[in-house]
Amino acid sequence: MDRRTVYRRFATREALLVALFNAKLDAGEQVLDEARLMEAPVAVALHRYVELILPVSRQWPVDFGRLESGDDATEERRQRVRSRLDAFVDRLVAEGLLRSDLPPGWGRATLDQLVSLAAHRFPDLEPPQAADLVVDTLLNGIGANVR
Repeated sequence: MDRRTVYRRFATREALLVALFNAKLDAGEQVLDEARLMEAPVAVALHRYVELILPVSRQWPVDFGRLESGDDATEERRQRVRSRLDAFVDRLVAEGLLRSDLPPGWGRATLDQLVSLAAHRFPDLEPPQAADLVVDTLLNGIGANVR
């Protein structure tokens, strides 16, 4: 598809970005539903979330920071998705899988960065294997436990 085809379908660059972000949100919401973040056992939900979100991250490598228009509906959806994931990370803390003494947002930021690392720096890792690495790194770190 060339640039002319794209601009025939989208009046502006911003309209194209809104469509991309909404497609990514659709996929992200489906992952959150399928992972059953609040219903499944927490460790199972974590692994399932990571395994399912990796292909989404690879398919839709768009950063919401690039959305300039302030599209209210898209931003509202994004905040709902973020809130669901934040609540899940709170559950990880509450159930003792993540430390409770970390600065607010540390666990969520670490999870996001590990998913991004697996998705984009190691694209040849299959989602199940990448999910194993992400979950193990999140829960156990990468140190050799030498103190």
